[in-house]
Amino acid sequence: MQVVQYRSGQGLRVGLLQAAGVLDFTGAYQAYRLVTSGQAEPPYTGTEDLLAAGLFTVETFGAVARFLQEHGLQDQYRVQEYRLEAPLRRPGKIIALGRNYAAHALEHGREIPTEPIIFAKPPSSIVGPEAPVIYKPWLTRMDPEVELAFIIGRAGADIPRERAGEHIAGWTVANDVTARDLQFQDIAQAQPWFRSKGMDTFCPLGPCIVLPDEITLPVALDLELRVNGQVRQRDNTRSLIFPPDALVAFISRYMSLEPGDLICTGTPEGMKPVLPGDLMEATVQGIGTLRNPVVAG
Repeated sequence: MQVVQYRSGQGLRVGLLQAAGVLDFTGAYQAYRLVTSGQAEPPYTGTEDLLAAGLFTVETFGAVARFLQEHGLQDQYRVQEYRLEAPLRRPGKIIALGRNYAAHALEHGREIPTEPIIFAKPPSSIVGPEAPVIYKPWLTRMDPEVELAFIIGRAGADIPRERAGEHIAGWTVANDVTARDLQFQDIAQAQPWFRSKGMDTFCPLGPCIVLPDEITLPVALDLELRVNGQVRQRDNTRSLIFPPDALVAFISRYMSLEPGDLICTGTPEGMKPVLPGDLMEATVQGIGTLRNPVVAG
């Protein structure tokens, strides 16, 4: 199953993405609860609400989908006009990986890491599909980076690697946009990468979250970045030095993972800059394509 977050005349909603279109899960869940339990519940209007309530599960979405089908309500809850938003708008934290593909480390003249290199991006950097990524006038180089990302659905610390899958709520596409000139400058001064990775609009996310009924560990997904239709990056997540289960175990050794946290797994080789007017298309197999234009700030 695939989950989206969208905006319509009713405001922000959670939807189920199907071949025939988007179903209004926010409204459908209220009807489902009223019929099955006799109790009305406040609407869950965002994915963060569902994650916090422990409802962002295959079981919950599957039960509502079956309810609509069995009662012939699919057309009633089908959304006609909407705009996709980032499927996760304000995660508690964003943990990203540096040099997690060997070829990417080597193209920058760096050694292949022996343990994960983690850094943070602020939640304010997130934008959704089709949203512009701002190229500030004082930048001299900005690079896109296609990445497989996943969302934590169950809290934990010191999570064993073999239990990592129990803590993953779903998978999405991230574009870890980087102000490369600033990053090189900070590296030279032995400073963190936070400003070069954390500027507003530097974390496009989407178009949907794919649940674990469709993507499971271990992951072997093709990923690709195109700019103006030309391929810049292409690889498979089999090439990850530290795969998602290893990342869950490593990160949770140092900090608790909580529902709604986002982990971006790193990018393959193919670093080249973009300029205002360019269109970035980041694709991960089984999830979809995340499109964002570059716009002068």
